[in-house]
Amino acid sequence: MLPASARLPALFLFLATALGFTVASARAELVWTPQSGWRVEGGALSGLSGAEGRNALEQMNKARSAEEAGSRRSAVRAYAAIAKKYPNSVYAPEALYRSARLRLAGRDFNKAFEDFQQVLGKYPNTPRFNEIVGEQYRIASALLDGARGRMMWGMLPGFTQRDKALEFFETILVNAPYSDYAPLSLMNIARGHQKLGNIEDAIDALDRMINNYSQSLLAPDAYLKLAQTHASLVDGPFYDQGSTKESITYFTDFMLLFPSDGNIAAAEKGLDGMKTMLAESKIKIADFYFYKRSNLKAARVFYNEAITAYPESAIANRAKARLAEVEAKANNQPPPAAAPGEAPKKKRFFFF
Repeated sequence: MLPASARLPALFLFLATALGFTVASARAELVWTPQSGWRVEGGALSGLSGAEGRNALEQMNKARSAEEAGSRRSAVRAYAAIAKKYPNSVYAPEALYRSARLRLAGRDFNKAFEDFQQVLGKYPNTPRFNEIVGEQYRIASALLDGARGRMMWGMLPGFTQRDKALEFFETILVNAPYSDYAPLSLMNIARGHQKLGNIEDAIDALDRMINNYSQSLLAPDAYLKLAQTHASLVDGPFYDQGSTKESITYFTDFMLLFPSDGNIAAAEKGLDGMKTMLAESKIKIADFYFYKRSNLKAARVFYNEAITAYPESAIANRAKARLAEVEAKANNQPPPAAAPGEAPKKKRFFFF
């Protein structure tokens, strides 16, 4: 026989299991048919009983009748009243769901999303969870692509709401972080921020994508877009090269992680451009120290860094030629002759 200290947890486990089975077996489900209207099936737990239950059922039938008759606004108002008056009943999630569908049909995207969100927030065990997340994703995608809401004053189309789309995608991430919609939402968040010119926010979304969903089929696209987005921030060889280095990192990671991807050629081209930019920036600094300051030590350092940044490239050969000039000047020798076919060096002017 178990000691008392062991029997108590076992008893609680048994009761919890039994209660869970009882609740599951008694859970009610709403079913609608044109012939009989709404009825409760599958159990006894509708959340209401007696006159209150009959009133709720009657209101649900009136709302559905208005819906079937094409009176969308009347139906939405009726469903909203039911959800508010009977929040703990089986009727409330159904009323919110139907209200959301009606609002969506009327292109009232914001309120449709909010009604769907109420279902997920208040009734997370709804069997329609995946369907609703999918509907929310479609609403957010439509808004991001420029869908306009219902007509204003019956004449003018609504405004585009790309900012709202980004907010909706973030909500989807919270609702279903382990669903297939999560990485899709992050990629759309990045795309939306790029459309709006919020490059740093786009980078943040792509960074979250590769850190949280590295096994997703969208991961290669995220790495490549991160590299390209960092590259878009590069202003030229005379400016800070932080974005250039980040771009090089992500182009390299993409090529190492996804060597058979169809975008390898684009990545190679992007990597070549960024390495060239980084090496060029080193040469510009070295030229300044060499030609403007006659600081041969500093010039050596930066010409060598240019070679290291992109060895075995045309720009590395330029840096090596400059190093030869540095060494000639250090030894009080004439500069080396230009290689065959190389244009003579022009006098340089620096405005620093």
